[in-house]
Amino acid sequence: MKRIGMNIVATIEARMTSARLPGKVLLPAASKPMLEHLVNRLRRVPSIAAIVLATTVNDTDQVLVDFAAAQKISCFRGSEADVMSRVMGAGESSRADLIVEITGDCPIIDPLIIEQTIQMFLHNRCDYCSNCHIRTYPMGMETQVFRLDTLKRSYAMTSNPLDHEHVTRHIRLHPEMFTHVTLVAPPDLFWPELGLTLDEPADYELLTKIIEYFADKNPNFGCREVIDLLRRHHPEWVEINTTVRRKGINQ
Repeated sequence: MKRIGMNIVATIEARMTSARLPGKVLLPAASKPMLEHLVNRLRRVPSIAAIVLATTVNDTDQVLVDFAAAQKISCFRGSEADVMSRVMGAGESSRADLIVEITGDCPIIDPLIIEQTIQMFLHNRCDYCSNCHIRTYPMGMETQVFRLDTLKRSYAMTSNPLDHEHVTRHIRLHPEMFTHVTLVAPPDLFWPELGLTLDEPADYELLTKIIEYFADKNPNFGCREVIDLLRRHHPEWVEINTTVRRKGINQ
């Protein structure tokens, strides 16, 4: 249950010029772009009041602006390199009190896990709550929650380019200034080395198999169903992207 009067907004960071897999967020799976799968999942999170696609001012990202319009979600365009300012601008444009930061490479993120992260933030005295600063869930379930005012305070305190590239890096590296709470996976969802994020062609192959497996029988599948699928029914699929090197949130 969200706090009365609190505007909780999900921001999606996305651009078309990914170095390892250009245009990845619009690659198709089960007849829909990966980004549409993500948007549909965010729409199922009870506490989220609005979704803002945070993309860049590059001409190549006009297609994402068009996508946002077609999906009837908001869009904010900002700096490609200064992702921190872009997310901050997206939050300001939607008058967010609380930002739920999601990256565009998480097309099968679990709405339940997002809601749990939001609720953990709301029920604790903290500046920052996530399920990925201490990694226990599979990659691709990353959710970060913080007040827009907290991000503004962090932004004013650092000029480090790495901090501005990795939105919450400064907050995460300074627990003496920003209090942290972490959502830890229960034992049956603990699989931190499992890659369910869209970084490289091998990831696209695996994610497409998962999405298309559930497309007709259970399109609202969550993390638990994916883990059950990969452990009990198709363990060979896990090998598809095990060689992909991850950049990781904790840079």
